[in-house]
Amino acid sequence: MRALILAAGLGRRLGTRAEAGPKVLLRFGGRSLLERYLRALRAVGIDEVVLGVGHEAARVAAELARLRPDRPMQISSVLNPDYARGSVVTLWSLRAALTAGGDVVIMDGDVLYDRRMLARLVESRHRNCFLLDRAVEPGDEPMKLAMKDGEPVDFRKIIERPHDFLGESVGFFRLDEAAARDLVAAAKALIDRGQIDDYFEEALRDVLLASPPGRFGVEDITGLPWIEIDFPDDLERAEREILPTLLAEDR
Repeated sequence: MRALILAAGLGRRLGTRAEAGPKVLLRFGGRSLLERYLRALRAVGIDEVVLGVGHEAARVAAELARLRPDRPMQISSVLNPDYARGSVVTLWSLRAALTAGGDVVIMDGDVLYDRRMLARLVESRHRNCFLLDRAVEPGDEPMKLAMKDGEPVDFRKIIERPHDFLGESVGFFRLDEAAARDLVAAAKALIDRGQIDDYFEEALRDVLLASPPGRFGVEDITGLPWIEIDFPDDLERAEREILPTLLAEDR
């Protein structure tokens, strides 16, 4: 199983903090998000990682060189020269890694999280899997996952399909080989239609909606600490609320 980390964006919504570089280089407790990702991935047995980079790619490369994992990891980067566009373009740039065979984990590069969430994804009985947090925040900002009869039926910031309840998607996904190929095709279709400013999740939604019942499952991570870092307030919450819960992981 390989992990793909999307870390190409500008992070404009962070305001002046975005000037410090890619969000994957934000530091919490003395460690960059990138270092935390690599440590968590090693802990769950993943040792092949491909980063989709763009904005200040050289600084991400320098951080990788500095980290020098304490046991061998196969780490590579793929440059998305159109990183100012939507993350669907970064996903498309990673198409070779997506279709190289075997299961893949796809991860947004801007989440501070408890590594137990990643373990549940990797160890899930569902080879195509979303992570679901039932404590979804109100409003149009969270990426929502709609559930009906125990299965995911829609996936978007604004849900359109009938559902029993909504949760929030963490931004980490597991796909088997066939679903990964379908995701590449869906990304290409969006780009061919000119939707180059879309989130990559829109391509994943297209795969979900086209799939038969039972193809996708979820792992419920409600109660585990995590935060996606998009706005300055998220940085403050990450430091104040999430980081203190991760101290045991940092030892």
